[in-house]
Amino acid sequence: MTAPAQDGRTMHLTCYRDIRRYGWLHVDLFLHDRDGRELNWVHWGAAEEGPDGADAACAAVEPTLRRTTEWQHGIRADGSDYWTAGAVWDVPAPTDPPQEATQ
Repeated sequence: MTAPAQDGRTMHLTCYRDIRRYGWLHVDLFLHDRDGRELNWVHWGAAEEGPDGADAACAAVEPTLRRTTEWQHGIRADGSDYWTAGAVWDVPAPTDPPQEATQ
C-alpha cells in the first residue's frame, strides 16, 4: 500500500458505505507495525460516505495527512463496501531560525 516508515510502521485510511443507514459516516486512520499488527486508530466524521467524503473530511480535519495511494475497493463478508488507501503525515520542511538583526 504505502512504503513503511523507517521503523516499519504503516498508516492507512478506511472509509465505508453506510448500507444499514446507521447515519454514522466516518473515516478511520489505522497505524500498523512492521508485522501488520494494529497499534492504534482514530476516526472522525464525514459529511458523505465513500472516498470523496473521506478525502473532504481529511482535508478539513487533518490537512497535513496526505493520501499516498488510490482508494482500493473491498467488500466485507456482510456485503458492505469499504475503501482503503495509504497515508502519511506531511512534515513541514525545517526552517532556518530567524536571523538576528545586526547593527
